[in-house]
Amino acid sequence: MANATFSQVSTSIFEIMSTLAREKGAENLGQGFPEGLEPPELIEAAVKALREGSHQYPPMMGLPALRKAVADNARRFLGLEAAPDEVMITSGATEALSDCFLALLNPGDEVIVFEPVYDSYAPIIRRGGAVPVAVKLTPPDWRLPFERLKAAITPRTRALVVNTPMNPVGKIFDTEELGFLAELMLKHDLVAICDEVYEHLVFEGAHKSLFGIAEIRDRVARIGSAGKTFSVTGWKVGYVMADPKLLGPIARAHQFVTFTTPPALQAAVAAGLNMPQAYFDALKQALQTRRDFLTNGLNTLGFKVRPAQATYFAVADFSAFDSDGDDLAFCKRMVEEAGVAAIPLTAFYENRDLRSHIRFCFAKQQTTLERALQKLANWGAPQ
Repeated sequence: MANATFSQVSTSIFEIMSTLAREKGAENLGQGFPEGLEPPELIEAAVKALREGSHQYPPMMGLPALRKAVADNARRFLGLEAAPDEVMITSGATEALSDCFLALLNPGDEVIVFEPVYDSYAPIIRRGGAVPVAVKLTPPDWRLPFERLKAAITPRTRALVVNTPMNPVGKIFDTEELGFLAELMLKHDLVAICDEVYEHLVFEGAHKSLFGIAEIRDRVARIGSAGKTFSVTGWKVGYVMADPKLLGPIARAHQFVTFTTPPALQAAVAAGLNMPQAYFDALKQALQTRRDFLTNGLNTLGFKVRPAQATYFAVADFSAFDSDGDDLAFCKRMVEEAGVAAIPLTAFYENRDLRSHIRFCFAKQQTTLERALQKLANWGAPQ
């Protein structure tokens, strides 16, 4: 994945489309930030912590209350057993990813990533001196290609990056796929860096983690995000869960990347993770309602969209509207002519070789989704 153009596009497309949306007064269904889903009790917990708590450096590994809350939440919802001392708090999941890459990879190591791949992985891996190796997933099912994956592993392969639930396609890796990954890890002495930030945003099926497979538990670093779980993406509170032999070096990287995370936000997230089942159920229901509304609306207009199993995102095949098959050009034209922003899926592929799909974010206010669909209907997605 040494393509410089891919690196530049994949790290800037979200800002490009959001800036264009602002300039044109468009409905922004591109960048993946939610609207109107923040739990009031979480905000009040942050206010209380700001008024009554410390404003100085918290412990490097995170507030004890939050480390325990992360472990308890994983046990409650996913059946994962981890002690609080197997948890570290970070300034967002992107920092957690950076810490894992810096700690677990050496220059020249190869790292398997699955395309469509979240945009931050490859640049960070490269900056650490390692080499991302892409294994391509394709529509409509986005199944893990077992044979291509086996062929991609070499003596230099050190790690897998597993994003489940998967941005941008809303896929959940199933038990067969996770079992296959676990076998490869044992056979080739690999570690897995698991981006599971959408763990609580699952609508169909069940999210399972490689961390829950006993034979490879000590080879897995599992990453989560309060920003996604509580719809507060600007807070940048994440975490890493791992066996001490992995968490030790990851913590040493964290020490020199950010060192700590704001204590008031940590205290609030601890309260949030301990909220009752009703909160998590209501969040999923609210997002599923918005998913179904946008998915049905786009299909009515002539896009081809399967309901996402998880995440914030609806992936739409727009090929019926654009014979050129250039998703970036189509997205720019859609902003300028229709007043609706989306993200071209080629931003998640090294060679821009899957150009027939675009990504819409449905974690928006109902009125935002309604306006967007009306604008698209008025536009008619001309050739």
